Amino acid sequence: MKQGGGANKQQQENNNRGGGVEDTEAGELRIKIEISTLKLLKHPNVVRLHEVLASKTKIYMVLEYATGWELFDKILLLISQFKGLQREAEGRKFFQQLIDGVGYCHDQGVFHRDLKLENVLIDANSNIKISDFGLSALPRHIREDGLLHTTCGSPNYVAPEIFANRGYNGATSDIWSCGVILYVILTGYLSFDDRNLAVLYQKICKGDGFLNGCHLVLGT
Repeated sequence: MKQGGGANKQQQENNNRGGGVEDTEAGELRIKIEISTLKLLKHPNVVRLHEVLASKTKIYMVLEYATGWELFDKILLLISQFKGLQREAEGRKFFQQLIDGVGYCHDQGVFHRDLKLENVLIDANSNIKISDFGLSALPRHIREDGLLHTTCGSPNYVAPEIFANRGYNGATSDIWSCGVILYVILTGYLSFDDRNLAVLYQKICKGDGFLNGCHLVLGT
């Protein structure tokens, strides 16, 4: 989903997902979380929140206008047009900006928890903008054991410790997701993938992935 200045994010998500999603209580909560989080963040690689407007029934977010594509689309283009070092150089730039933005968020006590190619936008100057903080967590969400406990994120990008249901560190789980993004940038493939979610979760927890089409078991 591309986000733009002057655009109604709620309406955009309804259009992209078939309507009605953000009218639910859970959807409203995600928007409120995103607003409170984005108010804390000012970084060149994080989408900026310019203004919040509200009516009796809707919340409107005026966001920085990212005229480019999602990183997902950009990587597909790079794979089709470039090979070898040229693609690596472009990918290195994107990943460096991603890490800079994520590191800044962590310094501000913000854990994204849903980092994936589709939530990283590209602006007109080919710079990335991390977006969609609706599942993010703040220090107040950390329990007495010093960990987060809400299971969330996009299946292919979720860190294995999240599936264990024993709590997880928000920063390290974000870094895992960044690693998956880097893998896709360099290879064009998801490091862990399966149509069956139960099998996918097993692969992630066992480190049973693929490297350039070859079977890979991490840690061996």
